[in-house]
Amino acid sequence: MHVPFEGPVIILEWIGERGHHLNYTRFYNGDTLPDASSVDMLIIMGGPMDVFDYHVHPWMGDEIEWVKEFINLGKPVLGICLGAQIIAAALGEEVYPGPHREIGWHNLQFFPSLGDYKICKDLPITRKVFHWHGDTFNIPEGATRIAASQAFPNQGFIHGNSVVALQFHLEVTPESVRELVDNCRDELVEGIHIQSEMEILSEQSYFETNQQVLFQFLDYLCSLVS
Repeated sequence: MHVPFEGPVIILEWIGERGHHLNYTRFYNGDTLPDASSVDMLIIMGGPMDVFDYHVHPWMGDEIEWVKEFINLGKPVLGICLGAQIIAAALGEEVYPGPHREIGWHNLQFFPSLGDYKICKDLPITRKVFHWHGDTFNIPEGATRIAASQAFPNQGFIHGNSVVALQFHLEVTPESVRELVDNCRDELVEGIHIQSEMEILSEQSYFETNQQVLFQFLDYLCSLVS
């Protein structure tokens, strides 16, 4: 976790249902990274910072190197929003500001390539998901691009079967969306892909179906734990 208001949210429900145990590294509290060999599966959450803000967040470079080491161990990884950008950086790709910010509930297109991994069942090609980001990344060499939106062509990828990067938020609840709005309200400026606070908070239709998709990703990654 990089900030207190972007935690695992609904992922906690999945962890409880499956009987798993969760350990945190809260960078905002000064937590140190664990021994990578002691971790079975990694989930990297979001945050409003940039991966190239080493001078503001000196731990970012250490985190990227640690994630690179973890990926090289062949263990399963899920990165969400900033977490996806950290994965891209750890795999040697550039992360950079996009032409505009994408904030709110916007359509996402999943590509048929996702079907090759047999992760999600009965997945609509297009679905509405929650976004809050301005940066983007190039797809790492050897990775499969799995999703895009109108604003950002690179919304997700799978690398080496066991590394999943999602630029969007499937884990949110109405309460966590409210927390994001409360903490990042200054970013809700006029923009072609930025919804108003009222539009963001009034949407209640997609939480459950997006949660189901996220749980399928998590179940897939968990099945790879030896």
